Order: sequence, then structure tokens, then C-alpha cells
Amino acid sequence: MLAPYRILDLTNEWGVLCGRLLADLGADVIKIEQPGGDPVRKIGPFYQDIPDPQNSLFWFFYNANKRGITLNVETADGKDLFKRMVEKADFVIESFKPGFLDDIGLGYPVLSEINPRVILTSITPFGQSGPYSKYQASDIVNLALCGWMYKCGDEDRAPLKTGFHQSYFHAGAQAAAGTLMAHYHREMTGEGQQVDASPLPWMSFFAQGAIRWYFTGKSESRHGQLWEWSSRPLIRYVWDCKDGAICFAVMGGARFGKAQKAVVEWMDTEGMAPDYLKKINWDELDYGSISQETRDNFEKPVADFFKSKTKAEIFEEAIARGITMFPANTAKEIFEDPQLRSRDYWIEVDHPELGTKITYPGAYYKSSGTAWSMTRRAPLVGEHNLEVYVDEMGLSREELIILKQNNVI
Repeated sequence: MLAPYRILDLTNEWGVLCGRLLADLGADVIKIEQPGGDPVRKIGPFYQDIPDPQNSLFWFFYNANKRGITLNVETADGKDLFKRMVEKADFVIESFKPGFLDDIGLGYPVLSEINPRVILTSITPFGQSGPYSKYQASDIVNLALCGWMYKCGDEDRAPLKTGFHQSYFHAGAQAAAGTLMAHYHREMTGEGQQVDASPLPWMSFFAQGAIRWYFTGKSESRHGQLWEWSSRPLIRYVWDCKDGAICFAVMGGARFGKAQKAVVEWMDTEGMAPDYLKKINWDELDYGSISQETRDNFEKPVADFFKSKTKAEIFEEAIARGITMFPANTAKEIFEDPQLRSRDYWIEVDHPELGTKITYPGAYYKSSGTAWSMTRRAPLVGEHNLEVYVDEMGLSREELIILKQNNVI
């Protein structure tokens, strides 16, 4: 889809997904690292648990499908080389602190003068303006500020962080979407622009805490495996079973009664449904009017029933009986999932520098016109310097040696 276009990628972990998404769409993404390698290479986990900048699995995944060069854009020669590349580039994506590119003479006004069609996408923790714009942040900072952490965990403990770098990837994904909208505008008008992306606005919306407070005056509290829906009693959503956990909500009414009735009928076939559960008209039950104690009494025999089954047994029977119920999969179970396998989601990527192939997540969309493809593993440090600087830009090998000696590349 983006095969004719070139992208210069200056991002760190805040924006690394943006370039990867655009590379997956076919763009020629050139990842520009500082001489010696990008600090992102130090983010683990590492291949075979051997800490090494060339072994970062984080780097492998989020920089796959990109070419890689080294360039110090703070040097005079580095700025000149970068400007030459901008002449033929369609996009530049960066995640420096606001004002950095302007300070070194590579801000959007300069880039747009060189190439009026170029789109500069800037990805930072808090955006290019506002009282926080100059602040630095890590993932946990944005997760806390957007209200996400406040909702995670148990009510008798402090808030918890989600397990992975959610804010980095929300920033990258929103930046990719904004970049493509700017590209669409350019296709219609011929004009480039600067895209200003940060995770805080989107994550604040996604967390929904502020929205609920606006309408109800109440803040959502933490309930661990329980689920608070409006002012109704807490509902258990995660249940233990023989080999892990499954997800299901004991609820009634026109929307949920059919599924709950099917669970009780299933329990009854094995003699595990108490009479009081069988007597309930689940289709008409107003679950918002019952007490927490009554709800807990509903849930206890259901909990005992699920503990007698495996995840696979529960999932298979849920499908057969039309029950909205699903397993809480482990990484191993995701890897073996028949749905993902049937869509050829997992692919083998050759890593000749390691003498092996590594299995990667593959296509996250299907298209009848332009197929998704994994064309290359993530670049080694400076792997494509000769290809870009000599073959494409016309520098001599002697010039390349001098640039390396001067810490430009």
C-alpha cells in the first residue's frame, strides 16, 4: 500500500511502533541510529537471555521490515546528509523532546522548505505544547496520569501498572494513523504538515475514568477480578478452573439471561446446580436490584463447577451451548491457538547473524489487493550504510570512512 514512499525514522521507544506499522504497509523505512547503536537496543528481553545490543527481542520485533543506518544529526556533516535524504523522503518520524529539531536546525520549517511535501510526525510523551510538553516520561508516568493505573489491581492495594509498555504503543499507533491522514491530505493538496502525537489524550479517553466521572461524579475503583457496572453489585468476571482461568459474568435479564440459564442447565446435567439457581427466571432477573450477598450466593456454586473443569472443556461446551465464555489464555496457548494458525499468523524470520530462524507474529490484517509481508529482520547497527550512502546517495567509500572517523556515522 505504501510501497512508493520513503520514511526516515528517528524515533526511540515512544515512536518505534509507528515506523514498524508503516513499514508493514510497504513503505521503505530507514531507521536512523546514532553511531554505535540506538539505546532502544538495550531494552530486553534478549535472545537466549544473553544481554547484547544485537540480541534485543524488543528491537527485533519493532524494527523488522526496516533498513538501518547510523547518523549523528547533531554534527554539521550529519545535518547536511540528513537534509539530502529529506529531499527524497516522503515522511520523517521522530520522538525527540519538543524543540530539539528546531534547536539543531532541522525543525519542520526547515524540512518543509527543503521538501514542501514532506510530513514530519513528532511523537512525545505529552505533545509539542502545553505545561507538560517539555517533561520527560516513562511508560508508567503516562499510565498513571491517564487514569489507567487507578483502575488496575485490588481495592485494598495501591494501583498497578499493566504488564507491558502500553503508552509507547498507543503513541506509535496513533502517530501512524495521524501520519496516514496527513498523507491523504497531501495526496489531495500536495501539502505536507507536521503531525503532533502523544499517548496521553487517547489513553485518557480509552481508560474512560474521566468520562464516567463527568457523567456520574464518581471515580471507578479497583476491584481486581471483579467488575463494577454502574451502581450494580460487583460481578465476578474471572474464574479459576483446573488448569488456569476462564472469563464469564453471572448476569441475567434480556441481554444475559439466556447464557446464564444455559450454564445452570449444564451444571444440572452433572448434579451441581442447586435448586435455588434452577428456580430463578434468568431472562427476567433484574441483576441491578439484588444485593451483593445474593449475587455472591449465585456465584459460589458456579465457581465450584468451573473448578471441576479444564479451560478446554469449558470453552468447547460453551461454544456448543451458545454461552459467552472464554479462556484466559497463556502465551503458550496463544501460540497454539487454532484460529491464529488457520490464518497463518505466525511466520518464520531468518536471522543469519544468529544462525537460526525466529517465529514472529505476522499479518494483523488481510487484504485482497496488497498482501502484508515480512521482508526483512530488524537491521544490525549500520547494516545499510553502504547501500544508502554509497549506492543511493553517491558518496564514495573513502568519504564514508572519514565520516565514520569523525563520528558522523
